[in-house]
Formats: sequence, structure tokens, C-alpha cells
Amino acid sequence: MGLKILEQFHDAELCRGVLDRLRQELDGELRFMEVCGTHTVSIFQSGLRSLLPEGIVHLSGPGCPVCVTHESEVNAFIELAGRDRVIIATFGDLMRVPGNRGRSLKLAQAEGGRVKVLYSPFEALALARQNPNHTVVFLGVGFETTAPAVAATVKMAEDQNLDNFRVLALHKTVPPALGALLDDPGCNIDAFILPGHVSTIIGTAPYGFIAERYGKQGVVAGFEPLDILRALLFIARRRRQGRPEVANLYRRVVADQGNPRALEIMYEVFEPADALWRGLGLIPGSGLAFRQRYARFDAGREFGVKVQETPPLPGCRCGEVLKGKLNPNQCPLFEKACTPAKPVGPCMVSTEGSCAAYYKYQVG
Repeated sequence: MGLKILEQFHDAELCRGVLDRLRQELDGELRFMEVCGTHTVSIFQSGLRSLLPEGIVHLSGPGCPVCVTHESEVNAFIELAGRDRVIIATFGDLMRVPGNRGRSLKLAQAEGGRVKVLYSPFEALALARQNPNHTVVFLGVGFETTAPAVAATVKMAEDQNLDNFRVLALHKTVPPALGALLDDPGCNIDAFILPGHVSTIIGTAPYGFIAERYGKQGVVAGFEPLDILRALLFIARRRRQGRPEVANLYRRVVADQGNPRALEIMYEVFEPADALWRGLGLIPGSGLAFRQRYARFDAGREFGVKVQETPPLPGCRCGEVLKGKLNPNQCPLFEKACTPAKPVGPCMVSTEGSCAAYYKYQVG
């Protein structure tokens, strides 16, 4: 994309024009939820939240993959890290996510557990080749954005006959979580700004139920201030017209059909399964489990990992934050017992977490 095209998304005059039109189209209170950690950061970082017209309420939803990783899953990570001849391979943002009694992978590593931080799942294959007497377990956490790369890594491990590489498959898929939010009578949501990164993989069709079943608006949007404002204008206009719709306003990146090849690889290796979400509980069909053909790479099966719902961390209100029922600064632990330096819950750990964004940008 040319520099001039990119510059328009930061153009203050264009943004002011869209804000003026948004005020004109607004018909009563509009409660929108973004479901992507990058949108969360962009809205706070750009100052958009303070510029939105009165009557527009911003909710930050379960769009941070680290934040929605369930407590019981974190406990399983820590337990695996203590096994003999096991090396845990993970993305760095999982290291400080707390499990029971404040334990984390970082603490397990300090106590002697073999935990390696990687930047790509493909690096885990090299780690397995370098450690033939250990089993390397990659923590398969994240949404549809990361699942295809993990699936491709599994296929490469099969091609290379790597017998000491496994994946703990705990990926989650976004559309079922949105359905769970809309089914909750306590979640008062008028519209969604849908995740740009996830949508590059799955396209727009999987979100169709938002308009068809629930009569709500949904817009796939980019991450620049003008992207977000145009999405809100579209939502306000369609709502005033009484036309619920799921629309793609990020066509410079997202195709309506998504990425067919990535989806093909993902669903060759994995199949839909029930999954636990922090704050939302068990959501049917919202996870990805190994298909039988690739079951030999399933760390959960090999090591007998049991992921069962456990009580939330004492005092932590991340679950309510992720459902849009509570603003981070309404949590009694916020900025007191819970800070980025010493987080109690995952929403303060991740750079994409809404609690961390509130803290960093001092949202009142």
C-alpha cells in the first residue's frame, strides 16, 4: 500500500469529518464491543475513546488470546513444565500469565522447568531435533490467526518423521464466543467491531449469524483511527436505518472468503471441539482438537492432560472485563494489587489486554 494511502488513515481533518457525520447519524446510546487486542490498543493509544460522541459506549471484549486462556489451561502448562524430559515451547506472552496460587510458566522456569520462548511454532521443530532425548511440547494457544501456522508445523513434523514433537492443542475460534456473548442477557451489546487479523483467515461469512439471528451490526475493520471511526459510522447509519448487517470495511487486507489455503491446512489437522474460555466458561464448538490422523502429535492425549474448569483467581475480575460487564478500573485490584509489574490477572499481563491498556494510557 502506498504511503499516501496510509497517511489518510491518520488525517486529522478526515477523522473530524467522520466524527461530525457520526454525531449526526447517532440515534440513542450505541454500545459497541471490539474483539481484537490490536483494536483495544489502537483505540486507547490514539485517544479515540475520549473523542467519541456522547452516547457511544466502548466495550473491550474477549479479543486477547492470552487473556481468554483459561486458568485450568495455565495450570496444565505449569504441570507439564515439571515433567521429566519435557521441554515446553511457547510464545513469550504466556510466560507471566498466572494460574492457581499465582504460579506461572516464568516461575516454573525459575524452579528448573525447561521452558523455551519461541517467536514461531516452526522453531519448535529445530528445538526437537536438537534435543532428541526430550519431548518438545508446543503450547497451541491463540485464535484462527495462529492455528494454521501450528497446523502447518504439525504437517512438517510428520514429513520430517519427528517423534519427539507434540502440541497441546488449546486454540480457540472467535465466532462461537460472540454467540455466547449475545446469548448472555447480562451483556448489553449493540454491535461488534470484528477482529481484522482473525478475519484475514476466516473471512466474513462465519459472522453472518450476528445480523441474521440476533439483529445486531458487525463490521470487520482495520486498526487505524479512520478505520475505526468509519466502522462506527457504518454501524450507526445501519442501526438508524433498521438494517442489521455484517460488513467488510477492511478490504485492503481481508477478503470475504478469507484465506482458503490457511483454512484448509487448519481443518486438515484440527477439528472443532468444545473449549474453556476465561470468564465465558465452556463454549461448545469454540476450540480446535486434533483429528485422528494427527493424534500422535497430541500432547494432551500422550501426557494425560486434563483441562477442567477451576474457580477463578481470587479477587480477579478479568472474566467480567472480557464480557464487557466491567471496566478494568472498576476492579478493586486495578492499579493497587494488580499492575503490569505484578499482575494478578491475564488482562494486565498481555500488552493487548484491556487492563494493561487502561493502566498504560491512564483511562479515567
